Amino acid sequence: MPISAEHIRTTLVAYLDAHPEEKRELGVVLGLMADGDDLTNRKTLPGHVTAGAILVGPDGRVLHILHNATQKWLLPGGHVEPTDETLLQAAGRELAEETGTPPHLVTPHSESPLHIDTHPIAANPAKNEPAHQHFDFRFLFRTTGDIGDLQTEEVSDAVWREAESLHDARLRQRVLHVVR
Repeated sequence: MPISAEHIRTTLVAYLDAHPEEKRELGVVLGLMADGDDLTNRKTLPGHVTAGAILVGPDGRVLHILHNATQKWLLPGGHVEPTDETLLQAAGRELAEETGTPPHLVTPHSESPLHIDTHPIAANPAKNEPAHQHFDFRFLFRTTGDIGDLQTEEVSDAVWREAESLHDARLRQRVLHVVR
C-alpha cells in the first residue's frame, strides 16, 4: 500500500509537536495537504515529499554521497515510490539503493524523522521539470558495517564525514545530540 496522505500528515504533526519552532517553516506542507495535493507524486508542484537517510557509522561519522546530477555532496535519499508504505521505509530503500548498504546492517534510530528540510530544486530542462521544492523527511540510521556497491547511475562517490561538518545547523545539532 503506497504512502498515504494521512501517514504524511501524522508524521508531520508528530514532528511539529516535538519541534513547534518549525511550524511556520513547514506550514506550507500542511497547506498543500489541506488543498488535496498528492505530495507523494514527483510531478506535484510547487513541491513534493522526499525521504532522506542520515547514516551514522560506528565511529559517529555521517555518510555523504556525491550525487551525479548535482555534483554536490549530499545525504542519501530521494523520491518516494508507489511500493513504499512509510516514509521511514522509503528512506531505508533509498539508502540501500544508493549506497549498497545491506538493510540487515542498518538500524533506524526512530520511527520519526530527525529532521524535515525544505529546499529548492532548480529547473531541469532535460527532464522537463520546473523549479520546485522538496520536503525532505530525514531519518537517522545507525550501521556497524560499511557501504556496498554505489548506484553509479546516481552516485559517483561516498565518504564518511564528522557530524560537525553537516551544513544545516539544526540537523547538525540533532545528529550530535544522538551520537554523543
